[in-house]
Amino acid sequence: MMNTILVMDDDEQVRNMLCETLKREGYQVLDAADGEEGMKLFRKKGADLIITDLIMPNKEGLETIIELRKEFRDVKVIAISGGGRVEPDEYLSLAESLGAHVTLAKPFEREELLGAVRKLLGTKN
Repeated sequence: MMNTILVMDDDEQVRNMLCETLKREGYQVLDAADGEEGMKLFRKKGADLIITDLIMPNKEGLETIIELRKEFRDVKVIAISGGGRVEPDEYLSLAESLGAHVTLAKPFEREELLGAVRKLLGTKN
């Protein structure tokens, strides 16, 4: 059975790069431009893992993680951030305290991402 990963990022280039990387590894990928769109998609189609940027319009990643934890406690979450008004580390540690399983500061290496995905999904892809 193929694992499904939902990628939420408002930066189209980053989103496309993440989706392509994951598809090449054999994952099924859904994507959304923000947390609002992502949550709708997740409720409709589900996913085994969510990768969310933290700084996005409409509904940002921290709000999305809070919402996910309330409704879907068991879903695996990777939070990514390049920072905003503060350093990415501050957002990422906050994301972790809210329930993200793994946090990655942008830019991250492809293998760093894939390693985190494999670990959370328990796959060897």
